[in-house]
Order: sequence, then structure tokens, then C-alpha cells
Amino acid sequence: MKLSLPQFGALALSLQAVQSYSFSDEAFDIREATIDGVHDALHSRIASCRDIVSSFIARIEAFNPTVNALISLNPNALTIADEMDGKIASGNFTGAIFCIPVLLKDSYDTAEMNTTGGCLALAGNQPSVDAPSVAALKNAGAIILGKANLHELALEGLSVSSLGGQTINPYDHTRSPGGSSGGTGAAIATNFAVFGTGTDTVNSLRSPASANSLFSVRPTRGLISRAGVIPVSYTQDALGPIARNVRDLAKALTIMASVGYDPNDNTTALIPPSSIGVDYSASLYGGSLNGLRFGLLQGFFNYTSSDETTPVNTVMDGMVSTLKAAGAAVISINETVYNATAIAALDVQSSEFRQQMDIYLSQSSGTIPSSLNQLYSSGKSLVIPSQYNHVDTALRSSTSNSSYAPTKLAIEELSKVLRATFTTNNLDAIIYPEQKNLVVKIGSPSQSGRNGILAALTGSPVVTIPAGFSPRTANAPVGVPIGMEILGLPWTEGKLLNIALHISDLTNVRRMPSFANRSVEATSYSAVPTITPLANIPSVYPIGIY
Repeated sequence: MKLSLPQFGALALSLQAVQSYSFSDEAFDIREATIDGVHDALHSRIASCRDIVSSFIARIEAFNPTVNALISLNPNALTIADEMDGKIASGNFTGAIFCIPVLLKDSYDTAEMNTTGGCLALAGNQPSVDAPSVAALKNAGAIILGKANLHELALEGLSVSSLGGQTINPYDHTRSPGGSSGGTGAAIATNFAVFGTGTDTVNSLRSPASANSLFSVRPTRGLISRAGVIPVSYTQDALGPIARNVRDLAKALTIMASVGYDPNDNTTALIPPSSIGVDYSASLYGGSLNGLRFGLLQGFFNYTSSDETTPVNTVMDGMVSTLKAAGAAVISINETVYNATAIAALDVQSSEFRQQMDIYLSQSSGTIPSSLNQLYSSGKSLVIPSQYNHVDTALRSSTSNSSYAPTKLAIEELSKVLRATFTTNNLDAIIYPEQKNLVVKIGSPSQSGRNGILAALTGSPVVTIPAGFSPRTANAPVGVPIGMEILGLPWTEGKLLNIALHISDLTNVRRMPSFANRSVEATSYSAVPTITPLANIPSVYPIGIY
């Protein structure tokens, strides 16, 4: 469905005929650019669509060699921008995100570029059609600018892959960017596009948002079709956007969720009528924090004092004080069930991964493995030490495991306990740090201390917001970002986004990474340049184990 800008509350472009269409000499600064800001620049003729796209490409050329966030650029991006400039000139345009450059995690299918999952064995995987979520973005006017690196096949949170190398945290170049959608996180933090997409099996939309001073939403299970995206777990996978502000996040969610029911992902049959066709931008208006009740999960903290944990606890203390000062109540939740490490025992991805991937690979095109076993026997993959047992188990396991059905029942029980916690305490949302400690150093064995498993198993919606920064150091000139999760009951994305906006308006936490906090002069590109990911894989992560 094509949607006009006025339908989404954006400023309509009032344009004149082609012969009178000209641009201002004033340059448009794309740093921290928003959807509305880009549309205002087009409307006021400060910039053409080609100017916008070229400016982002120039930033990518200038800063991607440092953060290594992207795997590829869309060779058609400038051509599409020119076509959109023609539509602007003629007044024949539609789309809530018309001419908005968007980056995809390189697990989303699009007919314009390969979908690799960061894996050398999938370097030739060229889809013939767009994933439904990608098609929705394009139909709303987005320009898919490129593909972002990820932790290989989205199986961990360090964002290192055999094809894309190691992505670097833009705030502290000695640290990882979170993951698995770390390439998207580092790219959006460094202003390589207006917003991007990620996936989330346990933490993977929320960890990069937390580690890069960004906003993300993991929607209720079933809200966004997962078809056409490299899978990990039928039970736990979710798609969603990552953005620099809540308003852009709400618009992106609205569009990605507009697919509605998709027969290729039967979880979308769960969507209730009240959540079909929702404009989440409208949910941002009104309301306040006054009178709201937040549950604070004490089991999701590490109160051991250290340079890695204390900054998180200090930032969360500040957020709790902010909520209370705004008139909200914060209730400590001390139930022993809320222990992220213990809950992780219910993770079912190793039982579902092989079957899900075998289906995806068998339906793909190009010279690539046709099964997960073939992929890992190709010698063109990376499995970090902490994943050995996980992958070995996945290659032998399936949903026929004797432990699978009892674990699924235990997940249902956990969901009931979570609902009871909301009811008993009359909660509007539950809050906790996304990670108990700062995002880990590059070369670490795993991304430790993350708290995303509760939402991943129960299918609950979560909005992640910037909560603060650690103290500044020589490696982290503005500090290391720290994020907070806001978890709600199913189908309450609008309420969570409203809460997130009120908190972000009060705190204004988001900062740019200092190394990239300068404008870059746009180049007159005749074609989209080719970028080559850095082969900067730490020696502790060998390629070709299987």
C-alpha cells in the first residue's frame, strides 16, 4: 500500500513545475538527520534526493574504514534517487519515508543486493524478491542504501563475521558494537543513514541500540513478518528498526508492521484486530510519566562493583530518579524467577536453527550450500569459541528432541508468570538495563551480561532507549553508551513508544561518537562506490573450523 506523507503527519512537499525547480546554495547537514528533517530539506529545496543520498555515501566513505559497519552499498541507490527527484519535480510522489536512506542488516532479502548473513559461504546468495518488510519500506519511499555487517548468521553479540570482519564500536574503538545487529547499530550511530533494520533472537536489536546510544523496538511476536530474512529460531526471532530518535522509530515500525498477515510467517496470524494498521506515530502524542508504574527487575543487575558494572548501575539509578521526579512509581521486583542467566536455559534456538536454515537455504538461489550441514562443512564460516557447543548441538538437534516440548511448556509458564507480575503490581511497564555491564571488548569470548532473553522467550514487546554513558576515558571520549529496556505486555508497542518519548525528552541522552562528529563534504558521484569490508577478524576467532 502506498501512503502519502500527509497520512503519516509528515510535511507534504509543495512543489512547482520542472522548469522552475531549483535548489538553494545552503547545504543540508545530514548529521543526526531525521525523516522530517530530510523532508523539510526537500520541501525547501535545500537539497535534492540525490544530494541526500550522496551526502550519506560521503560519510560512509569517510568513516566506514574506521568502524567497518557495512558489507555492501546498493549500486542502484543514486539511480533511484534521480527517479525520486523526477517525481518531486512533477509532484507525483508518495510515501511516508520518501527519499529516506535506510540500511538493512545483511540477513534481509532484497533483489538489489546479495544476502550473506556475513558468511563467506553465502557470498553468492542473490534473492530474486524482497522480504515483505523490505518491500513495505520501499513502497513507503525508502531508498535501501546498503547492507550492514552482523555477527555471523546472527548467532552471537560480538558482530564479527567471516565476510564482514569485525565491526568496531564508534564510541570506544577497543569495544564491540553489541550484536548481532552491530553493523546496523554502529552505522546509524555514525550517521550512515536515517535508520536501519535488525533482527533479534535473544538480544540482537537491543544490544546494538544500547551500545551505540540508539533507540530500537523488538515488537510483539507476530507483529512483523519474518519471511525473507535469514532465520535462527521460529519461537524467538523478531524483526525491527533501529533509529536515533523515537519519532523515526515509530514511523519505521508503522511501515514494517503494515505487511500484516503473511502466509509465509504464520505467527502473523496472532495479530489482534486492534493492532492491524496501527499508526505508531499517533501513539506518541499526549500522556505523561506522571502516575505510571514501572517494575524494576532487581535480578537483571550485577551489583558487584567494577569499572564494567558500576557505570551501568549508576546510570540506572539516575533513570529511576528521573522517573520518580516525573511522578512515576518504581516498584522493585525481587522474584527469583527473574534471573537472566537461569531463564537462558529455556532458549530453544539450537533445537530450531538447523530446520529453519535448511528451509531458507533450500529456497535460495545462487551457488550456495543447500543445508546448514553443507554450510558448516564448506570451510567458509566463522564460529567463535563460545558458539562451538551451540552449533554442534544445532547440527544434530531438531524440534523432535525429547527436551523440546517440555521447554516450550516452560516458556508458556514463564509468560504466565510475567503477566501475573504485571497484574499483581499494576504495572505499565518493566524496566532494566539492557546489559549488566558495559559492552565487551573486541576479542572477548562472548557478549556477556545481556538481559534480552525474557522478551525473546515470552514474545513481549520492548523499546530500548539510551540511558546514559560511562565516565569518559582515553578510549571513550564521550563514554561508553548504556541502554535501558522498557518491556510491556503483548501488543502495547504504542504505549511503550509514548513512554520512551517522554523519557527521552526529559533526559536527552543521545550523543554522536566524537570521532565522526564533523560534517563531510558531499561528492558528485557518477556511480555508487564499492566498499570492501575489512578482514580484521581477531585471531581468537578462526575461520573454517567445520
